Amino acid sequence: MTPELESALAKLPDKPGVYLMKDERGDVVYVGKAQSLRNRVRSYWQKATTVGEIHRIRSVIDRVVDVEVTQTDSVSEALLLEANLIKRYRPRFNVRLKDDKSYPYIKVTVADDFPRVERTRKLVNDGSRYFGPYASASSVDESMNLVRRLFPFRTCTIEIKDGERALQRPCLLYHIKRCQGPCIQAISRDAYRADIEQVELFLEGRQETLVKALQRDMSAAAERTDYERAATLRDKIRAIERTMESQKMAAFARTELDLVGLARQDNQAAIQLFVIRDGKLIGRDVFLLDAVREAPDDEVLTSFLEQYYARAGSIPREVYVPSSTLESADLEAFLAERRGGPVHLRVPQRGEKRELLALATRNAGETLAREQARWLADHGKTLAALEELADALGLAGPPLRIECYDISNFQGSESVGSMVVFEDGKPRSGEYRRFRIKTVTGPNDYASHQEVLHRRFRSVRTGEEGSEEARRWAMPDLVIVDGGKGQVSAAKETLDSLGLHDLSLAGLAKEREELFLPDRLEPIVLPPTSPALYLVQRLRDEAHRFAITYHRGLRARRAVRSAFDDLPGVGPKRRRELLKVFGSIKRVRDAPVEQIAAVPGIGPALAARVKATLEA
Repeated sequence: MTPELESALAKLPDKPGVYLMKDERGDVVYVGKAQSLRNRVRSYWQKATTVGEIHRIRSVIDRVVDVEVTQTDSVSEALLLEANLIKRYRPRFNVRLKDDKSYPYIKVTVADDFPRVERTRKLVNDGSRYFGPYASASSVDESMNLVRRLFPFRTCTIEIKDGERALQRPCLLYHIKRCQGPCIQAISRDAYRADIEQVELFLEGRQETLVKALQRDMSAAAERTDYERAATLRDKIRAIERTMESQKMAAFARTELDLVGLARQDNQAAIQLFVIRDGKLIGRDVFLLDAVREAPDDEVLTSFLEQYYARAGSIPREVYVPSSTLESADLEAFLAERRGGPVHLRVPQRGEKRELLALATRNAGETLAREQARWLADHGKTLAALEELADALGLAGPPLRIECYDISNFQGSESVGSMVVFEDGKPRSGEYRRFRIKTVTGPNDYASHQEVLHRRFRSVRTGEEGSEEARRWAMPDLVIVDGGKGQVSAAKETLDSLGLHDLSLAGLAKEREELFLPDRLEPIVLPPTSPALYLVQRLRDEAHRFAITYHRGLRARRAVRSAFDDLPGVGPKRRRELLKVFGSIKRVRDAPVEQIAAVPGIGPALAARVKATLEA
């Protein structure tokens, strides 16, 4: 134990909170929460009771050189903070949802006068209601398509205010009865919001309540002899009832509950979630998790419940799980706070709930088996490629995280750099970065690579704490730059200046697909059929694609600039006045100075400068 770590442990408070364990690079390797930070964190350096626990704890603490803690007012707050930090840092030794950044939701913008129902992947505290998360985009699409057929709501993004006509003519959706036309005031705000409330009831799974309300509306319309309205409501009721029939799976009366089935294999786990509302199964999604082999089932289960319900739009009164957890009381308090009412974690012992939980567990196991088979089919080739690349470059082990850099410019203008990231041989597009070159003039690949690498690694140089952005990026096992010996030498100079002497570096030249190392004169040539060659080519091509896409965007924006943008002393307002009077830059050039000076906001002195600039 280092003196710094020993000092940090001595200062731990006897309060609830969250702790982050960091390795010598400053990367977060484990995130945990505790009722007492002092007792929980210190316990990691005490003797464990079982062989599996010893192995797992030792794997973590052997890497830990620092512990950072955040106090909270309660364990419930600590649970929520822990879930957010796991999502943010993705620590290696935590159980975490796979691709948890991309789970989709259905969003109802209830804060608008005329709300929209849309699909989203971001949770924003903007007053909207969110339903989900769903395990896949297809689950959201299925729900959205069903809602669109039953409830005509607007899909446009134009701003519509109550009492104001936003458009003169409605779009096609209004004419085919897929929108009620709030943009042309064809429906009042109150009537439209009443329909949106029906959408919310449907998405909550409360179809029986919705059907009863619609039946009352249908009877009222019939009494008013508004038979067309009554017939529309009748058709809607029938469609909802057909949906209810397809959702019935088990008769639980009016119970609302979730059932969680768990299956595990190696370092992966699968959770089958059955969502039951008003006695009907309204959702059945499978979530995949990364879970180290030594983690016990109750920790995997607890981590899923924390991470899922921290972002869930609906939390039921009861959650049925396959086994009890050591933190049931804390979890129940956390869920109750999120729901605004009591929540109970239960383990069914007999009856229909027990049978349904067994079905969920079997489904989770089957999904995990399919996922493992698919993963192994690809992983075998990928692992072979990584091992072959490690052998060719003389690395200590397979480079599980690789970063590749490329530079793109056109005759030295609009130079940009790109960084792409592959982990376990697969792209992590969420961690791609692009850089606009700021300090280099002209087509200078060497200096451009140096600027990009310096901006990427400047906050992780030896002895520095590092910025928030730097801490979010894990350090790579291998850096590849697009280019040959010159680019590699320039990149090595920058990494050495930052104290990163041991960071593995290689360059990939386009002409012969040769790999260059900083301390080797001769290039490394991989066989044409080599999996390692295919992997580095994918990396290089992805970095080039990402750079050239950004570069073309900058050139396109530059191409649409007009001569007005370069006139001295002419900002947006004066530019509009000149366009209003003359209509084109040619007419401004041909006009006398006196006529230009007569434009509001110009004046004689500025008119003379404008005229001189255009004639030059």
